Amino acid sequence: MAKLYWNSFFIKKDIKINGMAQMIVIYKTPENKEVFDKHYFEVHIPMAKKLPGLRKYEVSESPIISTAGDRQTYQIGTLYFDSLEDMNAAIASAQGKACAADRRILVPDDEKIQIYLFDTIEI
Repeated sequence: MAKLYWNSFFIKKDIKINGMAQMIVIYKTPENKEVFDKHYFEVHIPMAKKLPGLRKYEVSESPIISTAGDRQTYQIGTLYFDSLEDMNAAIASAQGKACAADRRILVPDDEKIQIYLFDTIEI
């Protein structure tokens, strides 16, 4: 049974309805935008698009507007998979390990990146 959480209440459902798993990657403004963009679009994205089970890859367009005042966000990437299980399998694959290693080249400082993995449901 799938487990769904909504406003801290635990709800059990027999199936996950119209949901997907997502990986949201938030990149803070790099020191050199041109170098970041070249690597991100010419190396990292083509590599990530080969992840097994990846359904869709989206990137943000500028400007990124924050209603909470954060002005450090430079780029947001969203990867879609059918389930967290599929995402975990992709991350554990040889391609996933290569992407993780490349991410360390793209953004070596963990303080300059946030990565969130989660299932979604349509409500």
